[in-house]
Amino acid sequence: MSISNIHVVMFPYLGFGHISPFVQLSNRLFSHGIQISFLSPSYNIPKIKSTFNLNPAIQIIPLNLPDNIPNNTSELNPDMFGALFQAINLMQDQVKTILLKLKPNFVFFDFIQNWLPKIAYELGIKSVYFSVFAANSISYCRLFVADIEKREITSEEDLKNSPFGYPQKSKISLQTFQARTIFTMMFQRFGDNPTVFDRFAQTLSECSLIVLKSCRDIEGPYIDYFQNRIKKPVLCSGVLVPEPSMEVLDEKWTKWLDNFPTKSVVLCSFGSETFLSDDQIKELAIGLELTSLPFILVLNFPSNLNAEVELGRALPKGFVERVKNRGIVHSGWLQQQLVLNHSSVGCYVCHAGFSSVIEAIVSDCQLVLLPFKGDQFLNSKLIADDLRAGVEVKRNDEDGFFEKEDLLEAVKTVMVEVDREPGREIRENHMKWREFLLDREIQNKFIIDLVEQLKCLA
Repeated sequence: MSISNIHVVMFPYLGFGHISPFVQLSNRLFSHGIQISFLSPSYNIPKIKSTFNLNPAIQIIPLNLPDNIPNNTSELNPDMFGALFQAINLMQDQVKTILLKLKPNFVFFDFIQNWLPKIAYELGIKSVYFSVFAANSISYCRLFVADIEKREITSEEDLKNSPFGYPQKSKISLQTFQARTIFTMMFQRFGDNPTVFDRFAQTLSECSLIVLKSCRDIEGPYIDYFQNRIKKPVLCSGVLVPEPSMEVLDEKWTKWLDNFPTKSVVLCSFGSETFLSDDQIKELAIGLELTSLPFILVLNFPSNLNAEVELGRALPKGFVERVKNRGIVHSGWLQQQLVLNHSSVGCYVCHAGFSSVIEAIVSDCQLVLLPFKGDQFLNSKLIADDLRAGVEVKRNDEDGFFEKEDLLEAVKTVMVEVDREPGREIRENHMKWREFLLDREIQNKFIIDLVEQLKCLA
């Protein structure tokens, strides 16, 4: 089949951390001649068009969700998650009608929509699970066993060590608090809905093929292990290095950042869906203060709380006054990619979301990793332990608590002690991976190969 005749429908989960990779992949496939239709709840469409720069020639098809579902997944409490999952389940007839009308060759979907492979199969459409998670995360969590009697995970203890047959050179293992967090996330029930593990396992079991937002250069042994376990086609899109933003950094940030030397500023943020405890906010703030480096600290709170009031209560007494000449505390939306690209920013303290990690490396910002949930823990292990391209903040094994000295030590490793180990090695590896990610020929080859593979499978 010719490329011009291939039609792909994209159907991501509602969280922006999932939507963005689907948009990036849509743009790249579209630029290589593949027709794209993008499914999204109506309320997300304006943000998809403006924030994620979806090619205007790509068709966006609105989906209807109940009015009681929040527009931001960060605002979902456990009861609302149950309602959201049920609402997604109720979209089956809508989606089936759309697919019947469009008759695409492939539908790329997220693991939450575990019911989609069956619908696609009935309509003669190949279902493609597009994983925004790295192969090491899916493999480590043993998400490929749908049969409840054959599961390899029965407790958080099982998650502390890697699965049987895992790549021997892997240095990945989890602390107690990390294993507990992931186990709870995977097996927590929201009403009568299937658990995350059940959805994931069914998706992997029933989909036609899998596309990973990854590449063998970065995690080849994990991809090979995953493919051996899943026993179906596993393709790679590459990590989808973000295109340069068409926006301009707000003057407020430009003026402030211009006051500091090249690569001296630390940006510290953890995404819109991570809310730190008061105790951890205090340790984080004082840790940044102790570095003596200029910094931007981004702290977010649930929308039902007043951010200004929360900051005034949670930050250490006198902190804002002490750091007023070299530190800013911000709450809310930040032009992250543009801030990281500013010449004064040289370090990024982050939650190890994979897209954020890639943005930091491309922007030549050293990585200090402080993960809080899910695949973030395993992303951090991949970057800090396997690739040796960043440093993870030390944490208490039982509860994950970190102290100001732990943050200070991590920042010093990549920003101050750069002429001795391990800082020297980390910076060298960071530069090596930056050159790899910025090689347009290499990154474009991933998409060319993916398009050819889809053409053969259509």
